[in-house]
Amino acid sequence: MFGLASFAGLPEIEYTSRVARILVVDDERDVVTLVGFLLKKDGHEVDTAYHGGEALAKLGLEPAADVKLPELVIMDVMMPVFDGYTVARRAGEAERTKHVPILMLTAKGQTRELFEHQPNVAAVLEKPFDPQRLREMVNCIFKP
Repeated sequence: MFGLASFAGLPEIEYTSRVARILVVDDERDVVTLVGFLLKKDGHEVDTAYHGGEALAKLGLEPAADVKLPELVIMDVMMPVFDGYTVARRAGEAERTKHVPILMLTAKGQTRELFEHQPNVAAVLEKPFDPQRLREMVNCIFKP
């Protein structure tokens, strides 16, 4: 799978964007660890969830709560409790979260068309992904 040691020598990206609060949601702990490592390396504040139900709770949607929202959600599609598509749809329908962009992680062969009509889905990245590509996509989402 992934090994953090192999990413220790990643080049620094010159950022034209700001540091952000990012929620990483995936039922594969190795993916959460890798993505969190990359984001923290670039100075972002990272929170994690391991299934769709936990993601909805951290977004303050289930149960309804006043929480500090992330500025980006990076989320897998196939997860237990609620899948990423359901979480993205519910976040897009809720007034308080509809403007939080989502970067979806999909398995090879999963269709991107599912997300074409989800205005809160900013990008889709196919797994396995190049860590540098993920960093570039996050940077692009936050460019002024």
